[in-house]
Order: sequence, then structure tokens, then C-alpha cells
Amino acid sequence: MTLQKCLRFTASAVVVSGCTAVALSATATRVIAGSPPELPVLNLDDEYRKSVEKWRQEREDRLKADDGWLTVAGLYFLNEGENRFGSSPLNDIVLPEGAPPEIGVFEYRDGRLTARINEGVTVLQHGKPVKTAQFKVGVQQDALQVGSMTMWMHYSGDRHAIRVRDKNSPLRRSFTGCKWFAIDEKYRVTGRFMPYEKPKPVRFPNILGDYEAYDALGLVEFTLDGQTFKMEGVGSGPATARRLFFVFRDLTSGKETYPSARFLYADLPKPTNAARMFSADASNSFNASASTAVVAGNVVLDFNMAHNPPCAFNPYTTCPLPPEQNRLRVRIPAGEKNYHGKEEVAGGQ
Repeated sequence: MTLQKCLRFTASAVVVSGCTAVALSATATRVIAGSPPELPVLNLDDEYRKSVEKWRQEREDRLKADDGWLTVAGLYFLNEGENRFGSSPLNDIVLPEGAPPEIGVFEYRDGRLTARINEGVTVLQHGKPVKTAQFKVGVQQDALQVGSMTMWMHYSGDRHAIRVRDKNSPLRRSFTGCKWFAIDEKYRVTGRFMPYEKPKPVRFPNILGDYEAYDALGLVEFTLDGQTFKMEGVGSGPATARRLFFVFRDLTSGKETYPSARFLYADLPKPTNAARMFSADASNSFNASASTAVVAGNVVLDFNMAHNPPCAFNPYTTCPLPPEQNRLRVRIPAGEKNYHGKEEVAGGQ
């Protein structure tokens, strides 16, 4: 067979017109024999780079959105009994400027929360004015709205708090944008996912010292810089679209990257007919559908998409710290760098 043209790419083999070319360089090159018609040069690097750049822009857009992390403007832990709230410094919960001085009282007893609103103050819940309101933990749809601010019942570990969102937050107005390492395909690695026999309940400490519960699904083994590592992934998202979520730290942490941790998501391997499946039962919180398959297989860890937790931008957020398993003795100069904003914003409790 006459050799027409072969294309060579980093870390790949491409078959073109019946010939196989093995990766030899980081730049796509053409090997031409004779003078065949000109063919377009494939550039997989550009396609990948554009996909990462698009993801990074979408991440920044989510941060800056009306419901993004930059609009979280306060976190106030509740005391048993009455908690008066408003912008006056005489309140138990001192809200940011722009809120009425004295809005009312949050009454917190035995884990239940009721708000009583003062006369002459307009507060909305579910789009309607209210004088009393009740809340479910973590349900933002129950939020109270006062001007540009919303407030709902949040939790950190076993503790309950009021979380405040303000579309006019100083953090949002002063945001200077995310900073990233240059995209490097070296840090897009394929690992082997080894699922646990069943989801393992784990508790990660967060930056406030509280513990948050997760379901660990298994370990991913991968190689980087000649070293082999294993990271533990927990489940994230609904059962029908479950992903692996990693909280990790590496030797860039506290230097180029955020000291506490970075986050990374990866798709689970696709199940096959022969897949081993976790049985669905009421005692297993992982299973939210009739059947949820978690199988062994390859997983792509793209550290070019590693990103900061919200705590890197916002002191009013609560973020998990990495387990010992996910503290990697290797530099990973990929993904998002540490954030340095324009100003320090004080507040919260």
C-alpha cells in the first residue's frame, strides 16, 4: 500500500488512510510521501483547549450569577431561643447595610425555626408578604426576601445558621476574576476506579471545624510524574447523574493554589450488562432511584478543571477539607490558582 499521509499527536496513535502514526512530538506534524492532494491537519490539542477554556468561562459566569457564591453575604449561627435580626448593631444577627435596622426575631427551638416580623417591615416568603414564617433546613425556596437580600436556614455539620444572599454584595462587585494555570494535557490523566462493595459513610471536617457527611464510592488509582496515587471519591448529584467528587490538596497548596483544598469532578465509568450494581434499599441514601450502577473502570481526572472551593472567595461559606487519602505528595500546577481580591470584607460570625 502506498503511504499517503500520517498525522502524529502527543500521547496518541491516529490511523489515516490505513497507516498508523505513533505519538512523537507535542506539535501535530505531517509526514508526506509523494504529492497527494492536500488534506486538513487535525488538531486535537486546539479542540481540547477550547473545551477547557469554555468550561472555565462558564465556571466564572456561575460564580458571578445572581445565585452564585459571590452573592453569599452572611452566615450567622443560631442560638437557642430568640435571635433578633436587622442591620442595627444592637441585634443578635447584624445584617449587611441596606437591610432595615430591626426586621424581627428568629425563634430557634429544638432545631425548628420560626421568623416573626416587626410591624411596618415588608418581608416576602414564596413571593407574598408574611408576618410569620417557618423554614426547613437547607431549603432555599423557604427564604425570606428583604429588598435585595434573601435569608434561609443553613447548616454546618450539626449546627444551624442563617445564610444571607445579597445581589449587591461587595464581594460580587469587587470580584477580579479567576486566575488559572496554562492548560497542560499532562494533567489530564486516566485512572482506574475501584468501587467499594457499597457506599461508605464518611465525615469530612470543614473549615469551621464542623463535620459533614458524604457517601464515599471508591478509590481512583492514577499515575502522575512517575508516582502512583489513590484518591477517594464521594458521590455528587442525583442518582440518575451521579459523579465522583474529590476534595484534594497537593504540594502547590498554600503557594500557587488555595491552601485548604481544591475540588475536582469526574464522570463515573459507564455500567454494562455485566456490571455489578448496588441494590436499592431505603437504608442506603445513595440510591435515589430504582437501581444505581457503580462499576469499576477507567476515569478521566482532568486537573486542568481543578477549581477553588467557594471559601477561596467568600468567608461566609463552609467548605470541606480533604481526607488524608487525598493529600497528594506531588505538585499539580494545573487548574485554578489562589484568588486574591481587591479588598477584605469583614462580617458574619
